[in-house]
Amino acid sequence: MILFKYANQLSSYILQQKKDGKTIGFVPTMGALHFGHLSLVRVSKSFDDITVCSIFINPTQFNNPEDLNNYPISIEKDIEHLISIGCDVLFLPSVDEIYTEQHIKKHYELGVIETRLEGHYRPGHFQGVCEVVDRLLSIVQPHNLYLGQKDFQQCIVIKKLIELTGRNDEVKITIVPTIREEDGLAMSSRNLRLDKQQRELATSIFQELNSIRRNLHTASFDKLKAEAKERLQQKGFVVDYVEIAKTKDLSPAVDTSEPLVALAAATTGKVRLIDNVLLN
Repeated sequence: MILFKYANQLSSYILQQKKDGKTIGFVPTMGALHFGHLSLVRVSKSFDDITVCSIFINPTQFNNPEDLNNYPISIEKDIEHLISIGCDVLFLPSVDEIYTEQHIKKHYELGVIETRLEGHYRPGHFQGVCEVVDRLLSIVQPHNLYLGQKDFQQCIVIKKLIELTGRNDEVKITIVPTIREEDGLAMSSRNLRLDKQQRELATSIFQELNSIRRNLHTASFDKLKAEAKERLQQKGFVVDYVEIAKTKDLSPAVDTSEPLVALAAATTGKVRLIDNVLLN
């Protein structure tokens, strides 16, 4: 595996690979890698000649400074994981390398998706996501971009970013299904911050989303959401939302005539967890 810390060196390497006719797959991460991240790398390796993984904890997408300060860092282990599964390239830039003195901050016209669910509870978050992904795409210039379904709304936002920046014909997005622990908990870097009791409780989110899926045709959507939220609150969660939405834009669902997804965000202790389940 080749490690690059500087954007111009990585871009030169990518350009040469493209001249040689090779396809480039890209997996952007913030590190603290788990099997979910590694599944994205594996999918890329099955389709692309060169797989690039980036590790960069992006400060502009954290609306809570404490969350940024507490984000887990495990670079040495991450590198070992990537080498073990045959990742070709790791991009490990500094903040100054991503946001240079020449960097111009943009505003991305994301529309209503920016105000729903995560956008409502984390103002500015998706602008930060777009800022870093836009920059990374300009450096890596991949043919294929691999994202995890666990961050469902983020996937929709990045699709919108691809449209806004005119990359539709250059970059294909592949969304890879969520990888879960044996008890159903969605793999996440944040799980490292859960204590034993919180870790046991955390599976409740997936259980409630699954309950909505099983009972989708037996009760009203409002009742299903309200009951799931109440049960989570009874277990001590602070619940931001439990929602049933259309997969295309996360607008609230009223019937099952379109593909739907159930999404939830809830906090146990100081750890905020999100998850989602496709319904129909």
